[in-house]
Amino acid sequence: MRTLFRSLIFAIAAVGATACGNSSGDDAPVAAEPSVYPDASLAEILAPPAANPYDAHLDSAPDAGCVRIPLRPIGHLRPLFNDSNHVQLEAARAIGIRPIETIADAWHTSRPLVPVSSCKDFYIDELKHSYPYLVPEASRLLHDIGAAFNDSLAARGGGAYRLKVTSLLRTPATVSRLRRVNRNASAESTHTFGTTFDISYSRFICDSDTLPRTFEDLKNLLGEVLLDFKKQGRCYVKMERRQACFHITARP
Repeated sequence: MRTLFRSLIFAIAAVGATACGNSSGDDAPVAAEPSVYPDASLAEILAPPAANPYDAHLDSAPDAGCVRIPLRPIGHLRPLFNDSNHVQLEAARAIGIRPIETIADAWHTSRPLVPVSSCKDFYIDELKHSYPYLVPEASRLLHDIGAAFNDSLAARGGGAYRLKVTSLLRTPATVSRLRRVNRNASAESTHTFGTTFDISYSRFICDSDTLPRTFEDLKNLLGEVLLDFKKQGRCYVKMERRQACFHITARP
């Protein structure tokens, strides 16, 4: 990952001073010390990986003619997934990175970061306030959740659906921007530690409409999967009402 960051930094530097201007947009020279670079340059360092075939999908699932999924009764989801920000922050601080505020922080992360891209198990949504990176434990957790969801769906009769991941690594700057449009966003976000990701429960990626399923059934199936991982002690989960997502933090 450090090699990736180094090559990206060199690529940015080659563009010239105008590409690394200060946050006010002035043409003043930029100091050589990496810690004074603006978050705009951080966005270039943490740019998403190149597009891949798994980025393609249908826009939505059909509304009519859906085949119901046999589900395991586990009760109401909201009380089951109500882990507080406090307990999630404790886990995030234990295994996460030091929050990235400068290019120097991105270059010298306190722990490795793993790039995350769309694959057969999940789809990375268009990210407006986060970057597609996680610490290794969180990356493995996300892949395992996606694979378990696919396996469970196949065992219940099939269907070509993937989970939609809506948020991953954030910086303090992106958290600040997010709070301007979402006042419920926490000022001290576990996303800044690279340990946390959000999975939508209101929208799923439909790769084929040959066996349509209801999003409500898919949500409850995802709930079954997350409950298993939660019981295994691998994650904390908060069911967010406004953002219609499961907020998931990897545990030590």
